[in-house]
Amino acid sequence: MSRGHCILSHGFESGPAATKVTALAQAAQQLGWSSECPDYTDLDARSDISRVGDVPARLQRLLQLAGQRAAEGPLVLAGSSLGAYISAIASLQLPVRGLFLMVPPLTMGPLPALDAAAVPTSVVHAWHDELIPASGVIDWAGRRSARLLLVDDGHRLSAHVDTCARAFAELLATL
Repeated sequence: MSRGHCILSHGFESGPAATKVTALAQAAQQLGWSSECPDYTDLDARSDISRVGDVPARLQRLLQLAGQRAAEGPLVLAGSSLGAYISAIASLQLPVRGLFLMVPPLTMGPLPALDAAAVPTSVVHAWHDELIPASGVIDWAGRRSARLLLVDDGHRLSAHVDTCARAFAELLATL
């Protein structure tokens, strides 16, 4: 019997087998949570919509999937970059138990600014993120009293995959 379900959303130009979401899935499994990593690559390829693909369709795909899962039991949303953005925005429309956001964008063009439900939230961000300045994420996390881990890395968090998995496990253990 699963303790709950995690939906792990990959970043732009990544995929459902990406290193970070795979590490999070393993951490979830070790704690008795089921997980899945939706594939958004078809939507990311829609450069005719925007430079980061079809973000509204990405959000709708997550909402549809998460809506089904939320009806089955506790749900946690997690994501990296664009995946973090849609996870946070989706949490405003679904009953989620927690959020895990890696390098979340604070803005996404004409779409709403980053916002999230008032649930336990953990954020991992990189001091040297070349796309999203750490200072804005620090302010955003502070306004929510979110747990925030800043690491000496860049946007991909490639040197801190294990650190991200441990931080995710810590969040799941508290739920």
